[in-house]
Amino acid sequence: MEIWVLTDDRAGNVAQALGVAEALGQPFTEKPIRYTPFGRLHNALRATSRRGLADWSRKSIEQMPPPGLVIAAGRRTAPLARWFKRRFGAKLVQMMDPGWPGRQSFDLIAAPLHDDLPDAPNVIHTLGACHRASPERLVAEAERWRSRFPDLPRPWTLLAVGGPAAGTPFGADEIKLLAEGLRTVPGTLMVVTSRRTGGANERLLRDALPHAGLFHAWREQGDNPYLGLLALADRVVVTGDSMSMCSEACANGGPVLIFAPPSLTDAKFRALHSQLYERGYARPLGADAGIWRHAPLDAARQVADAIAARLML
Repeated sequence: MEIWVLTDDRAGNVAQALGVAEALGQPFTEKPIRYTPFGRLHNALRATSRRGLADWSRKSIEQMPPPGLVIAAGRRTAPLARWFKRRFGAKLVQMMDPGWPGRQSFDLIAAPLHDDLPDAPNVIHTLGACHRASPERLVAEAERWRSRFPDLPRPWTLLAVGGPAAGTPFGADEIKLLAEGLRTVPGTLMVVTSRRTGGANERLLRDALPHAGLFHAWREQGDNPYLGLLALADRVVVTGDSMSMCSEACANGGPVLIFAPPSLTDAKFRALHSQLYERGYARPLGADAGIWRHAPLDAARQVADAIAARLML
Protein backbone atom coordinates (compact mmCIF):
# COMPACT_ATOMS: atom_id res chain seq x y z
CA MET A 1 0.00 0.00 0.00
CA GLU A 2 1.32 3.45 -0.96
CA ILE A 3 1.44 5.63 2.17
CA TRP A 4 1.56 9.41 1.91
CA VAL A 5 2.19 11.85 4.76
CA LEU A 6 0.94 15.39 4.17
CA THR A 7 3.48 17.84 5.62
CA ASP A 8 2.40 21.47 5.73
CA ASP A 9 4.00 24.54 7.33
CA ARG A 10 2.99 23.69 10.91
CA ALA A 11 6.07 22.01 12.39
CA GLY A 12 4.17 20.56 15.34
CA ASN A 13 1.54 19.01 13.09
CA VAL A 14 4.17 17.59 10.77
CA ALA A 15 6.02 15.95 13.67
CA GLN A 16 2.82 14.22 14.76
CA ALA A 17 2.05 12.82 11.32
CA LEU A 18 5.65 11.70 10.71
CA GLY A 19 5.86 10.13 14.15
CA VAL A 20 2.90 7.91 13.38
CA ALA A 21 4.19 7.03 9.90
CA GLU A 22 7.59 6.08 11.34
CA ALA A 23 5.93 3.96 14.04
CA LEU A 24 4.14 1.97 11.33
CA GLY A 25 7.51 0.70 10.15
CA GLN A 26 6.55 0.78 6.46
CA PRO A 27 7.87 2.90 3.58
CA PHE A 28 6.09 6.22 3.13
CA THR A 29 6.35 9.35 1.02
CA GLU A 30 6.26 12.89 2.37
CA LYS A 31 4.11 15.27 0.34
CA PRO A 32 4.86 18.93 1.16
CA ILE A 33 1.69 21.00 1.31
CA ARG A 34 1.69 24.80 1.08
CA TYR A 35 -1.29 27.10 0.90
CA THR A 36 -2.50 30.23 -0.81
CA PRO A 37 -4.45 32.79 1.25
CA PHE A 38 -7.55 30.68 0.49
CA GLY A 39 -6.05 27.99 2.71
CA ARG A 40 -7.16 30.07 5.69
CA LEU A 41 -10.82 29.73 4.73
CA HIS A 42 -13.09 27.64 6.94
CA ASN A 43 -13.22 24.01 5.88
CA ALA A 44 -16.93 24.38 5.11
CA LEU A 45 -15.89 26.64 2.23
CA ARG A 46 -12.91 24.56 1.12
CA ALA A 47 -15.10 21.41 1.28
CA THR A 48 -13.67 18.18 -0.19
CA SER A 49 -11.17 19.72 -2.56
CA ARG A 50 -7.67 20.95 -3.32
CA ARG A 51 -8.87 24.52 -2.96
CA GLY A 52 -6.33 26.75 -1.21
CA LEU A 53 -3.23 24.80 -2.32
CA ALA A 54 -0.25 26.51 -3.96
CA ASP A 55 0.23 25.48 -7.60
CA TRP A 56 3.51 23.59 -7.03
CA SER A 57 1.98 21.76 -4.10
CA ARG A 58 -1.03 20.79 -6.19
CA LYS A 59 1.27 19.38 -8.88
CA SER A 60 3.29 17.33 -6.39
CA ILE A 61 0.20 15.40 -5.31
CA GLU A 62 -0.71 14.54 -8.88
CA GLN A 63 2.22 12.13 -9.09
CA MET A 64 1.25 8.49 -9.36
CA PRO A 65 0.74 5.89 -8.02
CA PRO A 66 -1.99 7.35 -5.80
CA PRO A 67 -1.94 6.76 -2.06
CA GLY A 68 -3.77 3.92 -0.38
CA LEU A 69 -3.30 5.56 3.03
CA VAL A 70 -3.01 9.27 3.81
CA ILE A 71 -1.71 10.44 7.20
CA ALA A 72 -2.02 14.11 8.12
CA ALA A 73 -2.57 16.45 11.05
CA GLY A 74 -4.55 19.58 11.74
CA ARG A 75 -7.59 21.29 10.30
CA ARG A 76 -6.07 22.75 7.13
CA THR A 77 -5.05 19.40 5.62
CA ALA A 78 -8.51 17.88 6.12
CA PRO A 79 -10.21 19.05 2.85
CA LEU A 80 -7.30 17.68 0.81
CA ALA A 81 -7.30 14.39 2.72
CA ARG A 82 -11.00 13.95 2.03
CA TRP A 83 -10.32 14.70 -1.65
CA PHE A 84 -7.89 11.74 -1.74
CA LYS A 85 -10.61 9.51 -0.32
CA ARG A 86 -13.19 10.63 -2.89
CA ARG A 87 -10.74 10.56 -5.83
CA PHE A 88 -8.75 7.39 -5.04
CA GLY A 89 -10.58 5.62 -2.22
CA ALA A 90 -7.63 6.24 0.13
CA LYS A 91 -7.85 5.41 3.82
CA LEU A 92 -7.52 8.52 5.97
CA VAL A 93 -5.79 8.92 9.34
CA GLN A 94 -5.84 12.37 10.92
CA MET A 95 -4.00 13.62 13.99
CA MET A 96 -6.14 16.01 16.06
CA ASP A 97 -9.64 17.16 15.26
CA PRO A 98 -10.01 17.77 11.49
CA GLY A 99 -12.95 20.04 12.26
CA TRP A 100 -16.40 20.34 10.79
CA PRO A 101 -17.63 19.25 8.29
CA GLY A 102 -16.52 15.75 7.32
CA ARG A 103 -15.23 14.08 10.48
CA GLN A 104 -17.09 10.93 9.49
CA SER A 105 -15.01 10.68 6.29
CA PHE A 106 -11.88 9.77 8.24
CA ASP A 107 -11.13 6.13 8.96
CA LEU A 108 -9.27 7.10 12.12
CA ILE A 109 -8.97 10.35 14.07
CA ALA A 110 -6.36 10.36 16.84
CA ALA A 111 -7.37 13.12 19.22
CA PRO A 112 -5.42 14.04 22.36
CA LEU A 113 -7.51 13.80 25.51
CA HIS A 114 -7.00 17.51 26.17
CA ASP A 115 -8.84 18.32 22.91
CA ASP A 116 -12.00 16.85 24.45
CA LEU A 117 -13.29 15.49 21.12
CA PRO A 118 -16.50 13.48 21.64
CA ASP A 119 -16.33 9.71 21.33
CA ALA A 120 -17.11 8.23 17.92
CA PRO A 121 -16.42 4.87 16.21
CA ASN A 122 -13.54 6.42 14.23
CA VAL A 123 -11.99 8.34 17.15
CA ILE A 124 -9.27 7.18 19.53
CA HIS A 125 -7.95 9.31 22.37
CA THR A 126 -4.26 9.67 23.20
CA LEU A 127 -2.52 11.05 26.24
CA GLY A 128 -0.53 13.96 24.86
CA ALA A 129 0.44 14.54 21.26
CA CYS A 130 2.08 12.08 18.89
CA HIS A 131 5.77 12.77 18.29
CA ARG A 132 8.92 11.34 16.69
CA ALA A 133 10.87 10.63 19.91
CA SER A 134 10.21 6.89 19.81
CA PRO A 135 12.22 4.58 22.09
CA GLU A 136 14.13 3.29 19.06
CA ARG A 137 15.01 6.77 17.85
CA LEU A 138 16.13 7.87 21.30
CA VAL A 139 18.48 4.90 21.50
CA ALA A 140 19.97 5.85 18.14
CA GLU A 141 20.27 9.54 19.08
CA ALA A 142 21.95 8.62 22.37
CA GLU A 143 24.61 6.67 20.49
CA ARG A 144 25.07 9.44 17.93
CA TRP A 145 25.54 12.19 20.52
CA ARG A 146 27.05 10.46 23.54
CA SER A 147 30.69 11.23 22.69
CA ARG A 148 29.89 14.73 21.40
CA PHE A 149 28.69 16.18 24.69
CA PRO A 150 31.19 17.53 27.23
CA ASP A 151 31.94 15.38 30.27
CA LEU A 152 29.87 17.40 32.75
CA PRO A 153 28.80 16.39 36.27
CA ARG A 154 25.69 14.27 36.60
CA PRO A 155 22.76 14.40 36.93
CA TRP A 156 22.05 16.19 33.65
CA THR A 157 18.90 18.28 33.42
CA LEU A 158 17.65 19.11 29.93
CA LEU A 159 15.81 22.43 29.82
CA ALA A 160 13.63 22.52 26.68
CA VAL A 161 12.42 26.06 26.08
CA GLY A 162 9.47 27.12 23.95
CA GLY A 163 8.39 30.69 23.40
CA PRO A 164 5.55 33.13 22.89
CA ALA A 165 2.43 32.08 21.03
CA ALA A 166 -0.95 33.64 20.38
CA GLY A 167 -2.41 34.67 23.72
CA THR A 168 0.53 33.29 25.76
CA PRO A 169 3.34 35.80 26.37
CA PHE A 170 6.83 34.54 27.08
CA GLY A 171 9.37 37.18 27.99
CA ALA A 172 11.45 38.65 30.79
CA ASP A 173 8.93 37.98 33.56
CA GLU A 174 8.52 34.32 32.62
CA ILE A 175 12.28 33.82 32.23
CA LYS A 176 12.90 35.30 35.67
CA LEU A 177 10.36 32.87 37.18
CA LEU A 178 11.91 29.98 35.26
CA ALA A 179 15.41 30.77 36.52
CA GLU A 180 14.12 30.96 40.09
CA GLY A 181 12.42 27.57 39.73
CA LEU A 182 15.63 25.97 38.47
CA ARG A 183 17.70 26.95 41.50
CA THR A 184 16.61 23.84 43.40
CA VAL A 185 17.36 21.47 40.50
CA PRO A 186 20.71 19.74 41.14
CA GLY A 187 23.38 18.77 38.65
CA THR A 188 24.26 20.25 35.27
CA LEU A 189 21.77 22.26 33.23
CA MET A 190 21.69 21.65 29.45
CA VAL A 191 19.57 24.26 27.63
CA VAL A 192 17.98 23.87 24.19
CA THR A 193 15.78 26.59 22.71
CA SER A 194 13.20 26.19 19.94
CA ARG A 195 11.88 27.90 16.85
CA ARG A 196 9.57 30.15 18.90
CA THR A 197 12.06 31.23 21.56
CA GLY A 198 13.59 34.10 19.59
CA GLY A 199 16.92 35.91 19.89
CA ALA A 200 15.80 38.35 22.60
CA ASN A 201 14.63 35.55 24.88
CA GLU A 202 17.79 33.56 24.21
CA ARG A 203 19.87 36.50 25.43
CA LEU A 204 17.70 36.84 28.54
CA LEU A 205 18.06 33.11 29.21
CA ARG A 206 21.86 33.22 28.90
CA ASP A 207 21.98 36.06 31.42
CA ALA A 208 19.53 34.35 33.80
CA LEU A 209 21.23 30.93 33.59
CA PRO A 210 24.99 31.65 33.67
CA HIS A 211 25.66 28.26 35.25
CA ALA A 212 24.28 26.27 32.26
CA GLY A 213 26.78 23.62 31.17
CA LEU A 214 25.50 23.67 27.59
CA PHE A 215 23.36 26.23 25.76
CA HIS A 216 22.18 25.37 22.25
CA ALA A 217 20.28 28.14 20.48
CA TRP A 218 17.86 26.94 17.81
CA ARG A 219 18.84 27.59 14.20
CA GLU A 220 17.15 26.66 10.94
CA GLN A 221 20.24 24.83 9.72
CA GLY A 222 22.75 22.59 11.47
CA ASP A 223 22.75 19.68 13.86
CA ASN A 224 20.33 19.96 16.76
CA PRO A 225 21.28 18.02 19.93
CA TYR A 226 17.73 18.13 21.34
CA LEU A 227 16.88 14.44 20.86
CA GLY A 228 20.34 13.37 21.96
CA LEU A 229 19.95 15.32 25.18
CA LEU A 230 16.40 14.03 25.62
CA ALA A 231 17.76 10.50 25.40
CA LEU A 232 20.73 11.04 27.73
CA ALA A 233 19.36 13.47 30.33
CA ASP A 234 18.60 12.27 33.83
CA ARG A 235 15.78 14.79 34.16
CA VAL A 236 13.80 17.04 31.80
CA VAL A 237 12.39 20.50 32.54
CA VAL A 238 10.07 21.75 29.80
CA THR A 239 8.19 25.00 29.40
CA GLY A 240 4.47 24.28 29.30
CA ASP A 241 3.62 26.43 26.27
CA SER A 242 3.96 23.55 23.78
CA MET A 243 1.81 20.41 23.73
CA SER A 244 4.39 18.71 21.53
CA MET A 245 7.38 19.53 23.75
CA CYS A 246 5.57 18.39 26.90
CA SER A 247 4.68 15.10 25.19
CA GLU A 248 8.21 14.60 23.85
CA ALA A 249 9.66 15.32 27.29
CA CYS A 250 7.70 12.38 28.69
CA ALA A 251 9.30 10.05 26.13
CA ASN A 252 12.49 10.21 28.21
CA GLY A 253 11.18 7.82 30.87
CA GLY A 254 12.73 9.87 33.63
CA PRO A 255 11.50 12.76 35.75
CA VAL A 256 9.72 15.54 33.86
CA LEU A 257 9.09 18.94 35.46
CA ILE A 258 6.79 21.40 33.68
CA PHE A 259 7.20 25.15 33.99
CA ALA A 260 3.66 26.48 33.59
CA PRO A 261 2.89 29.83 35.27
CA PRO A 262 -0.68 31.08 34.60
CA SER A 263 0.54 33.64 32.05
CA LEU A 264 2.02 30.89 29.89
CA THR A 265 -0.96 28.58 29.54
CA ASP A 266 -4.65 28.43 28.75
CA ALA A 267 -7.33 25.91 29.73
CA LYS A 268 -6.30 23.34 27.11
CA PHE A 269 -2.63 23.44 28.14
CA ARG A 270 -3.61 23.14 31.79
CA ALA A 271 -5.76 20.12 30.95
CA LEU A 272 -2.76 18.35 29.37
CA HIS A 273 -0.50 19.21 32.29
CA SER A 274 -3.05 17.89 34.78
CA GLN A 275 -3.39 14.63 32.82
CA LEU A 276 0.38 14.15 32.83
CA TYR A 277 0.57 14.90 36.55
CA GLU A 278 -2.30 12.54 37.41
CA ARG A 279 -0.75 9.65 35.48
CA GLY A 280 2.72 10.08 36.96
CA TYR A 281 4.49 11.31 33.83
CA ALA A 282 5.31 14.79 35.12
CA ARG A 283 5.21 17.16 38.07
CA PRO A 284 5.16 20.96 38.25
CA LEU A 285 8.54 22.69 38.38
CA GLY A 286 9.13 23.38 42.04
CA ALA A 287 7.90 19.96 43.13
CA ASP A 288 10.27 17.13 44.07
CA ALA A 289 13.28 17.43 41.75
CA GLY A 290 14.64 13.98 42.61
CA ILE A 291 15.04 11.07 40.22
CA TRP A 292 11.92 9.01 39.60
CA ARG A 293 10.86 6.89 36.66
CA HIS A 294 7.84 6.38 34.43
CA ALA A 295 7.12 4.47 31.26
CA PRO A 296 8.04 6.39 28.07
CA LEU A 297 5.02 8.20 26.65
CA ASP A 298 4.59 7.16 23.01
CA ALA A 299 1.19 8.14 21.57
CA ALA A 300 2.46 7.55 18.02
CA ARG A 301 2.89 3.84 18.78
CA GLN A 302 -0.70 3.69 20.09
CA VAL A 303 -1.99 5.26 16.87
CA ALA A 304 0.18 3.04 14.65
CA ASP A 305 -1.15 -0.05 16.42
CA ALA A 306 -4.71 1.18 15.89
CA ILE A 307 -4.00 1.74 12.18
CA ALA A 308 -2.60 -1.76 11.83
CA ALA A 309 -5.57 -3.29 13.63
CA ARG A 310 -8.35 -1.27 12.00
CA LEU A 311 -6.97 -0.87 8.48
CA MET A 312 -5.33 -4.31 8.43
CA LEU A 313 -1.91 -3.17 7.25
